[in-house]
Amino acid sequence: MDGLEVVRIEKSYGATAVLKGLNLECRPGEIHGLLGQNGSGKSTLTKILSGITRADSGTIRLGAKEIDLKTPQLAQKHRILTVFQELTVLPNLTVAENLFLGLEPTNKLRMVSVRDLHKRAAEALKQLGIENLNPRQMAGQLSVAERQIVEVAKALMRNPYVLILDEATASLGPKESQWVFEQARRLAERGNIVLFTSHRLEEVERHADRISVLRDGVRVLEVARGEVDTEELVTVMLGYKVEQLYPRRPHVRSTRPVLAVDHLSVGHKVHDVSFTVGEGEILGIAAMPGQGQRELFYSLYGEMPSRGDITINGQRVRLRSPRDALKAGVCLVPEDRKTEGLLLPLGIGHNLSLVILDRLARAGIVRRRREREEIQPQCQQLRLPIDRLREPVGSLSGGNQQKVVLGKVLLNQPQCLLLFDCTRGVDVGTKAEIYRLMANLSAQKVGMLFYSSDLQELVNLCDRVAVLYEGRLIKVFDDHELNEEEILKVAVGLNQAQEPITLSHKARNLP
Repeated sequence: MDGLEVVRIEKSYGATAVLKGLNLECRPGEIHGLLGQNGSGKSTLTKILSGITRADSGTIRLGAKEIDLKTPQLAQKHRILTVFQELTVLPNLTVAENLFLGLEPTNKLRMVSVRDLHKRAAEALKQLGIENLNPRQMAGQLSVAERQIVEVAKALMRNPYVLILDEATASLGPKESQWVFEQARRLAERGNIVLFTSHRLEEVERHADRISVLRDGVRVLEVARGEVDTEELVTVMLGYKVEQLYPRRPHVRSTRPVLAVDHLSVGHKVHDVSFTVGEGEILGIAAMPGQGQRELFYSLYGEMPSRGDITINGQRVRLRSPRDALKAGVCLVPEDRKTEGLLLPLGIGHNLSLVILDRLARAGIVRRRREREEIQPQCQQLRLPIDRLREPVGSLSGGNQQKVVLGKVLLNQPQCLLLFDCTRGVDVGTKAEIYRLMANLSAQKVGMLFYSSDLQELVNLCDRVAVLYEGRLIKVFDDHELNEEEILKVAVGLNQAQEPITLSHKARNLP
C-alpha cells in the first residue's frame, strides 16, 4: 500500500512564510491527526494537498511516485478528496443533486435522469447510515450540521484513497461526529489514509493513530496516540504553557434576571420554552444539531418571528428585528462568522465600527479619528493587530476573524449576549482568550446565553445547562450536576419518560 509523504514543502504569501520546509508522512491504514493554532500552516497544507494552492517548492509523494497536485481535478484523479469546514454545498440544488454533482446518471437522451438520481442518492445515504436526510430536499433548507454531513457523504461516495477532513466536525454534535469517525475508521481498516484537523483536542486524542503538531509552518511534534497528554499537546501547539484553559470564577447565583423567556415558540421548531438568564450568569444550551437551538437564538435576536413573552431587565419587549434587539441591549455572535458576522473585503476597523456608525458620524460623514479612538481599546482587549486595521478581514486567521466579530458585538455594550457556537473552528489559544472574555463579562454582570456543540465547554464554563430536545426544554442541570455524560444522555433523548419542563423566573429563582 502507498503512503502519502510531504517533503520540504515551502509556501509564502508575499513576505510572509507560511510553510517552512514542512515534512509529514501519512501511512496506509491510519488516521493521522493534525494539530496547530490558526496560522500554523494547517489550512495551507490542506489546500496544497487538495490542489487548490500550489507550493513554492518541495515534493509530494504517493508511494514511490512523485505527484503534481496543481489542480483539484488532479488531486481527485489521485483519489485525494477533502471535506472543508467552509461548506461548498450548493443551496439551490437538492441533497441528491449535490451528492452526484458531476456524476449525474443520464438516460438514453443523455439527459439527467431525476428518478435514478433520487433513487441512487437514497441508496447511498442508506448505505452510509444516514437516515434523516431527504434526497429531494433543497440543501439551502438544511442546517449547517446537515450540510456538513452532505459534504462528508459526497466525498465518501467518490471512493477516496486519501480523505482529508479539514475541521469537518466543527459544526457537528457528538452523534454526528461519531458517525464521521466511524466512516474514517472503516476507510483506514481498508488500508486507506485519513488526515484530519480539529480544534477539539479530545477528538484527536481519541481517534488519531498518530498526531502531528504544526507551529509557525513546521512540524514540531509527531507522536503515537497516548504518548503525550492534553496539557503537553497544548503547550507544544502554542509554544508556551497555558496555566488554566477554563478560567476559574464563582458560580453566579443572581436572582435578578437580565433575560426572561416565557412560553416561547418559534414556528414548528421551538415549543413553549421558558427560562431566565441572570446578571452575570452563563446559561448553557445543550442540543444535538437541528433541535431548535438556532431558531431559539435567532428569534431572541429578532431574526425570526416568535410567540410568547420576552423580558429584558424587567421590561417586556417585542423583538421584530435585530435593530429592536440591539436597542434592548441584546447582541448575537452568530454561528457562521464569514456569512453572518463579517464583511470579508472590508478592513478590521471598518468591520468593528459598523455597529456604532451612529456614534461616529457627523452630517453623514464618519469621523476617522473618533473611530480609531472607539475601536482601539477593543483591539487591545482582544489582542487584535492594531497596525493592520485596514487589511481585509478575509485575510485573517479564523481565530482573529472570530475576535473581530466579538469586538464588534461588544462595542454595543450588551446587557444580554447570545453566543451561538462562538468557538467553532478556532484554535485553542483563541478559545482560551474567548473563555477569559466570557469570565470578564460575567464579572461585569452581562448575562450570557451560550450554545456550544462542545459539551466540555458547557460543563466547564456555564453556571447551568438547559437541554433542548425536539424544540422543547427537557431538563436543566444546576452547577453541581454538570456532567458531560448525563447531559449527552438527555440531549439524545434517553430520558424521554420524563416530562418536558419549563424554567421561568415566575416559577423559581436562579440557583
